[in-house]
Amino acid sequence: MNKTLAELRAEIDTLDKKIQRLIGARAELANAIAEIKKQTISTHIFYRPEREAQVLRSIIKRNKSLIKNQDMAHIFREIMSACLALEQPLKIAYLGPEGTFTQEAALKHFGHGVLTLDCASIDEIFHQVEKGNAHYGVVPIENSSNGVVGTTVDMLYSQSLKICGEVEIPIHHQLMMADQSREIKLIYAHQQALEQCWRWLRNHYPNTELKAVASNALAARLVKDETNAAAIASTSALNLYGLERVAKNIEDKAGNITRFLVVGKEEVPPSGNDKTSILVVTKHESGALLDILIPFKKQNINLLQVAKHPIPGVKWEYLFLIDAQGHQQEKPLKQALLSVGEKSLKLQVLGSYPVAIL
Repeated sequence: MNKTLAELRAEIDTLDKKIQRLIGARAELANAIAEIKKQTISTHIFYRPEREAQVLRSIIKRNKSLIKNQDMAHIFREIMSACLALEQPLKIAYLGPEGTFTQEAALKHFGHGVLTLDCASIDEIFHQVEKGNAHYGVVPIENSSNGVVGTTVDMLYSQSLKICGEVEIPIHHQLMMADQSREIKLIYAHQQALEQCWRWLRNHYPNTELKAVASNALAARLVKDETNAAAIASTSALNLYGLERVAKNIEDKAGNITRFLVVGKEEVPPSGNDKTSILVVTKHESGALLDILIPFKKQNINLLQVAKHPIPGVKWEYLFLIDAQGHQQEKPLKQALLSVGEKSLKLQVLGSYPVAIL
């Protein structure tokens, strides 16, 4: 006999109460773990990227429900975030103001149980973490359409922070304004967003003035009080600043993704599926780049990225940002890095960290 709607809802209510009790029990265990850590860990940094990555991978692996793997992982991401807040409320620095893709990346990676600190620049994010005003920072490192973010590479080269994690965000640009019935005479956006939407803008607003600003979220905030101005920004900025959507997903290329890095002061132990990032300055001789690539080939290590970037403050000199599969503590990669160090002018290991899960 089929159950009635009322009976099914009653069963859901019963399950909800059970789930709530179990989450409460998990929180009590997390609180007990916090007390143990306070007695045994001098730094009191309770966030464990490798442990969280292992937990989320296990959740995805054992998921047999109707709920999609990523959705199930997101649910547990928020439970873990709330429980970690009982141990230690984390403060995360991100590129502000509110409503940026960087903030979205920070909350996707850490969950909504953290405190956030909006910063005016990538440089400031690094400085806030260095000074201890934030536990971690989230910075953009590369976009699938525009390539590597130079300012982030400069800061990784000049600062001592370590990469502790990564997160990827699909980038969808929305055109918005305070009153979409008005004529658009000016469009604000970050320069990168203007480039990513260039063809669409040329076709739809060929004679409209385009103005680059520090972030898309700032663009959204500016047009809130400007009658004939529009902004290119995210859906979160659209909702945050109470704007009206003029056009949806105006980016020129489908599948536009930005990868972000989590930077902090601690080294991350192996999680079982890791990535290592390094900066290398090659010698000034023929075959120098090949010399630093061969050790990875000999150890059968897959390179995920090799990007050339100017050395800050040095004319016509370059470094290479390299992402390799594996953790620096694993023997093959450790051996490869030793060889690269011998064949280069400078080798800087930026950190090993879990491959993005969410």
